[in-house]
Amino acid sequence: MNIYFRGILVINPYNNLNEKLNIWVKDGLIAYIGKEEASIEQETETVLSDDLVCSPGFFDMHVHFREPGYEYKEDIESGANSAANGGFTGVLCMPNTNPPIDNPQVVEFIRNKAKNHLVDIEVSGTLTQGRHGKAISPMFELNEYGVRMFTDDGDCVMSSDVMRRAFEYAGTKDLLISQHCEDHSLTENFSANEGVISGKLGLKGYPHIAEEIIIDRDIKLADYCGNMKYHVSHISTKGAVNIIKEAKKRGQKITCEVTPHHFVLSDEVLTNYDTRHKMNPPLRTQDDIDALIEGLVDGTIDCIATDHAPHSLHEKHVEFDKAPNGIIGLETAVGLSLNYLVKSGNLTLELLVEKMSVNPRKILKLKEINFKVGEIANITIFNPYAKWTVDKSEFKSKSKNTPFHNFELTGKPVYVINNNKIHKCQL
Repeated sequence: MNIYFRGILVINPYNNLNEKLNIWVKDGLIAYIGKEEASIEQETETVLSDDLVCSPGFFDMHVHFREPGYEYKEDIESGANSAANGGFTGVLCMPNTNPPIDNPQVVEFIRNKAKNHLVDIEVSGTLTQGRHGKAISPMFELNEYGVRMFTDDGDCVMSSDVMRRAFEYAGTKDLLISQHCEDHSLTENFSANEGVISGKLGLKGYPHIAEEIIIDRDIKLADYCGNMKYHVSHISTKGAVNIIKEAKKRGQKITCEVTPHHFVLSDEVLTNYDTRHKMNPPLRTQDDIDALIEGLVDGTIDCIATDHAPHSLHEKHVEFDKAPNGIIGLETAVGLSLNYLVKSGNLTLELLVEKMSVNPRKILKLKEINFKVGEIANITIFNPYAKWTVDKSEFKSKSKNTPFHNFELTGKPVYVINNNKIHKCQL
C-alpha cells in the first residue's frame, strides 16, 4: 500500500488537528504528514483531496455479526466487509450469539475468525451467564481474554439485585457494564412505540417509560455501588436524554449511544407496516428525535453506533407483529450522520469525528489514533459533499434489511485504511 492524499482536510482531536495537509501512507504507516509537498516515491498513487476529510478510523461500538449460531444472517467475514465498506475500521460485537459469548472458548473462536481483516473486531461478553439474567458471567476471566464490555444486549437484566452484584463485581477491576434498557413487563409482544401511531395502526405499544425506568434504576444502582462505570445502549427517548444529562451533571460515570435510525426516522413511517421499520427500541416521535439531536450537540450523548442487526429476507417478510426487530446500519451510518447532522448544521465535522471515532475508543479504553510519522495508519476518509442514492444491492452485508434504500444523501465514506490494508468504499 502506497498512497498520497494531497490537500486533504485532516481532523484529529487526539492531535488537535483541523487543517488542510498532505498525508502519505506507505506500508501501513504514516510516512509523511504536513503542509509541504512530500518527496514521494514514483509508484505512489496520488489522490487530489480538495473535498475529502481524513479522520481517525471510525469505530462502531454496537454491532451484531451473528457468528456463531446465525451465520445465515451475517458472519464475521461479511460483517467486517460491511463495516469497511461503510467507513469503519473497528467494531464491537454484541454477545447474543448461539452459544452466547459467556466463556473464553467463544471469545477465542471469534478472535481467530477476526484475524487478518482490515477492520479491528473487538468483543463484548454477556453480563449474565447464558444471558438469562440470573447469575453474573465470569467477567474477570473474560476480560483477561480481551473482552471490552459486558452486556446482555437484546435483553434487559430485570433483577435489581443481579445488577447491583454486577456493578460491585465489575467495579473492583474498573470493567464497563452496558445495558439494553427495557422493562420487559411493560413491552411484552410490542411492535411499535406506544402512542398515537400505534393506536391508529392497532399495534401493541412500547411505552417510553419502559426504557427510562431501567436507565434511572441502573444509574441509581451504579451510584449506590460507588459511582461505577455504566454505558446505555441505543437510547431513543427524550426522557432518557434528560435522565442521563442530569446524571452527568452530578458527576456520574455514565456514557451512552444513539443510532442513526433513531435520530432520522419517527414512528410516522410505520403507516405502511413495512417490517424494515421494526426495531428495538422502536422508532419514537419527532419530539424524541429533536431531543436526541440536542443531546448529541450538548454532549449528553457520547457516541453514534449502528446496532447493526442483520436478518434474512424470509424473516422480515412476514406480518409486522411477527417480524424480528432490527435493521442493518453499517453502510448507511456515515451518510445518514453527515446528511442529517452535519449538512443540517447541528454538528461540526469535528464533533462528528468525536462521536464516531474518538469517544467510542475512549469508552472502551482502546488505543488513541495519532497522526504522526511512523504511526500505524488507522484512517477513515470521507467526502461530506458527495451526493449519492442508497442502493442496498451495493452492500457487502449478507442481509439487506434497511429502511434507507433509495434515500438521497449528501456525504459518504470514500476510503478506509488499517492493518496495512486499504479499501475503497463502494456505495
